Amino acid sequence: MKIIIYGAGGKMGKTLIKNAEKNNIEIVAGIDKFADNFTMPFPLFKSGRECNLNADVIIDFSRPDSLDDLLSLSDRINAATVIATTGYSNEQEQKITEFSKNHRVFKASNFSLGINLMVYLCKFCSKILSNSDIEIIEKHHREKVDAPSGTALTIAKSINSVFNNEKELLIGRNSSSGKRKNEIGISAVRGGTISGEHEVLFINDDEILTITHSAQNKDLFACGALKAAEFLINQNNGLYSMEDLIKLSV
Repeated sequence: MKIIIYGAGGKMGKTLIKNAEKNNIEIVAGIDKFADNFTMPFPLFKSGRECNLNADVIIDFSRPDSLDDLLSLSDRINAATVIATTGYSNEQEQKITEFSKNHRVFKASNFSLGINLMVYLCKFCSKILSNSDIEIIEKHHREKVDAPSGTALTIAKSINSVFNNEKELLIGRNSSSGKRKNEIGISAVRGGTISGEHEVLFINDDEILTITHSAQNKDLFACGALKAAEFLINQNNGLYSMEDLIKLSV
């Protein structure tokens, strides 16, 4: 498997490089708009438009504003695309969905197997503890731009699907929020070098059930993205998720 890393100079890009090399996966090229600031053992381009090399898969850990360039490169070289970037607008999400009708795309807000099992458990608990007040708290490093995290939103939307999407997703609380209504509360914390922590509370009058996941380092996300890439190159056109990958392990 030959890969191109989009966002090669970022924290996750560098982590992906380390794990790809450890697993003898060939990195054909990297894309990073600050390419001049880095020296890497493979060609580095400022944009996909400049890249003149082919690969089996593009793995993207970049920013939402790079989406058009990413999809253009994927289409031009006919590569499968693993999208790990979060913070997309609704319009961008629709663009990815449309693109996947004629291309192989794997998209996830979090590439941790543990997090995706957490999503499954939260949906199960929502069915049993349906009268609970539900709160989600996520914590990430000080450099993370989007808030709340894409993972927190994925958890909230998965829980809300159990309730036919009737609950409001309340992001942050202030004096105008008023007393609790039919909602799922989401709070974000930013600081230090936290790799990622997510906590879901099912709160009742007499008890509280808490489900927590803590990422100890970024390697697990890189390994998950590489597994997704290996999975994707053998698939037909379509939009795939961690749920599809997990099914192979069940």
